[in-house]
Amino acid sequence: MTLQTPQPPPAALRAVLAALDSETALRPPAASALRGAAGPLLPAHPLAVHVLEGPGAELSTAPRTGWRFLIKQSSAKQGSTDQGSAEITAAAEVIETPGGYAFSHFTAGPYLDSTVRALRQAWQLAQASRTRHLPRLLSMPHHYATALWLHHPEVGPATDLLIPLAPAPLGITAHRVYPAADLLALLERTHAPAPLALNIS
Repeated sequence: MTLQTPQPPPAALRAVLAALDSETALRPPAASALRGAAGPLLPAHPLAVHVLEGPGAELSTAPRTGWRFLIKQSSAKQGSTDQGSAEITAAAEVIETPGGYAFSHFTAGPYLDSTVRALRQAWQLAQASRTRHLPRLLSMPHHYATALWLHHPEVGPATDLLIPLAPAPLGITAHRVYPAADLLALLERTHAPAPLALNIS
């Protein structure tokens, strides 16, 4: 599988860079790890964000709502020949608006490390197959779930893969690679409302 690196719109990237220089954007608690960073902060791993709304929705109906960038903080000391490591400290959300792209907010939490892990899984899969996939983020608010979506741009959603991020909903294994149709069907079964018990006397 070939993993095709997504190219974000330049306006989306500019919105993130402006937010990283904005005291107002860095003020909320989710951006606390970015304030007073010892090294430069750089947006990395841009992923288009798609939202699948409601029960029974098809993957092809999930619109793109924006982009998410993981924010790297370099630990290299200035002037050192050692480039050091880069730590993911937050994510930046950019939304699509009628007027273009706008910075929304910074986020933190377990999805950061889980996204990095899922991307590593995707790269490992890419070494073993010639199939081409485009990584995206799929938000499924109805199921309280988010997944890395490996989209096949030519054949269609039947060949797409989903890697649920941790924490995953009950009954779903985080970081297991699912055919997209299988995971969506499992989410529908797992989260279907229980039938009402009728107490007839």
